[in-house]
Amino acid sequence: MRILVTNDDGIRSPGVQVLAQKMLELGDVVLAAPLEEKSAIGHGITIRDPIRVRKIKVDGVEQAWGINGTPADCVKLGLAELMDHKCDLVISGINCGPNMGTDVLYSGTVSAAIEGVILGIPSLAVSLASWDSEDYTDAAEIVNRLVKYLLENKLTLPRGTLLNVNIPAVKKEEILGYKVTILGERQYENRFEKRLDPRGNPYYWSVGKLLPFTEETLDYDVVAVEKNYVSITPIQFDLTNYKIIQEVKDWGLENL
Repeated sequence: MRILVTNDDGIRSPGVQVLAQKMLELGDVVLAAPLEEKSAIGHGITIRDPIRVRKIKVDGVEQAWGINGTPADCVKLGLAELMDHKCDLVISGINCGPNMGTDVLYSGTVSAAIEGVILGIPSLAVSLASWDSEDYTDAAEIVNRLVKYLLENKLTLPRGTLLNVNIPAVKKEEILGYKVTILGERQYENRFEKRLDPRGNPYYWSVGKLLPFTEETLDYDVVAVEKNYVSITPIQFDLTNYKIIQEVKDWGLENL
């Protein structure tokens, strides 16, 4: 099995290195990740600048490459140039902090996995729901267990769909189980603090806090993780709202 591992926190982040090392138990691993942190960059790609690649030393991982591009760049370049055989799986993570609800639209971690499925490769995005934890060992074991289960049972997703996995940042024995979930909401105050630089020019700093999510059912990823379940959400990049296609046609727009 050939696995491409990437992330948006950068190739030197402990999450991606622990994940790559753990995935070696399942097959050959190529680690291709940004040289610098690219959090919340979404699905940006580099088209007007050169993309440079540097070999990075990561214990146990022979093929580890730092790339001065976005997470999506890393997947595109990794699959096209850095892997000398067909890729079987793309895993993006383990992210520092959750990627749930509407945050998946901003997430570089999720976008890297989306790029994988765009290119026809089964993909997972994995996040640890903590900004402070530095121990990714248990999370990597959970990913290992999940991938093994998918392989042993020959389970495949429809083309264009990936699994978005969020893991509670608690001790292994405190995790209550796994839940297949839908996306909740992660709404923030749209608030900025105006400041002045030393030359008197204004600039703005985003200071909006996360607003509470009012739903309580475990069907939502946000709630499941809060209740110490591993959340597994199938998501797709096709954003078409098929339920209202006919309604919009009935508006007469095609007759303009």
